[in-house]
Amino acid sequence: QVQLVESGGGLVQAGGSLRLSCAASRRTFSMYNMGWFRQATGKEREFVARISRNGGSTYYADSVKGRVTISRDNAKNTVYLQMNSLKLEDTAVYYCAADSGHWARPDYWGQGTQVTVSS
Repeated sequence: QVQLVESGGGLVQAGGSLRLSCAASRRTFSMYNMGWFRQATGKEREFVARISRNGGSTYYADSVKGRVTISRDNAKNTVYLQMNSLKLEDTAVYYCAADSGHWARPDYWGQGTQVTVSS
């Protein structure tokens, strides 16, 4: 079992930045690809970004490409999501996820952290 705990969410003005963190409970963290998803009110959960086990490969949704950077520190069992130039439509609950091979079917999820972008 891997527990994932997100932090760093909050209220930010449009155009601002936030960095989300997700800390994992186990030293097997490096065995998992890590991803971020988000879910806005009334919408389905959607993929945001993913990073491979060793951090060598990253993937982004078109909606955030160029504004968001995913990174990880395996020594700290932590994955990050740096979000810049935030837009109103980035408002959502952001979830961290760990997958052992299939990005769309993570093995573990965090509890989520709210990001609210105001005008």
